[in-house]
Amino acid sequence: MTKKSTKAPAKTPAATNATPVKAASTQGDASKIAKAGLVEAVAEQTSLTRAQSDVVVQAVLDSVVGALREGKSVTLNGLGTLSVRATSARTGVRPGTTEKIQIPAGKKVGFKVASTLKADL
Repeated sequence: MTKKSTKAPAKTPAATNATPVKAASTQGDASKIAKAGLVEAVAEQTSLTRAQSDVVVQAVLDSVVGALREGKSVTLNGLGTLSVRATSARTGVRPGTTEKIQIPAGKKVGFKVASTLKADL
């Protein structure tokens, strides 16, 4: 038995001429886009080959990860801002046992959606 998608087609962004990125056909969930889908979209929208597009996408991802590791925030206009946020130490409860545990302070990546994207959704 096959699942039929009941999801409406994605809206095209009003501010750009970019076509929506299609989900990679190898993925089981059509509501997600893998790196391969991004590579495919870059290849279709530019004169680059898939191999060249893969290098470009990987370079962008490496730059974003590198900036986050340095504690910098990364702003992608029209998409949002990625930033490193500090979490404080807190007491938690272990699932299933109700045992109280101490969760140490740490860091996490936060994402704030751009107001233009939020308005388009």
